[in-house]
Amino acid sequence: MEGTRLNKVGRLLQKELGDIFQKQAQGLSGVLISVSQVRVSPDLSVAKVYLSIFPSEKGTELLEAIRSQTKAIRFDLGQRVRHQLRKIPELTFFIDDSLDYIENIDKLLQK
Repeated sequence: MEGTRLNKVGRLLQKELGDIFQKQAQGLSGVLISVSQVRVSPDLSVAKVYLSIFPSEKGTELLEAIRSQTKAIRFDLGQRVRHQLRKIPELTFFIDDSLDYIENIDKLLQK
């Protein structure tokens, strides 16, 4: 029961954060930011957000910019989900490098 609720909250946060990043990335040309996964703690106080950033060369600098704007992003998220959630979780952002890992494996297998 508890796992289902956490999954639903994670999917809601993933959808809304994806919309927020899509609107913010419109000002940046040639950059695509997508939310690949959101993991929520059992007490709904912390959400780990995994971002997939394309091109990956700009990943670290964009991640730092996003981390500096965490409070503003959390506020925007709170405005969007205030009717669904009572407490907005603290957000921590990480780079999801699984696509780079898969690409590296493919290159190794093609040799």
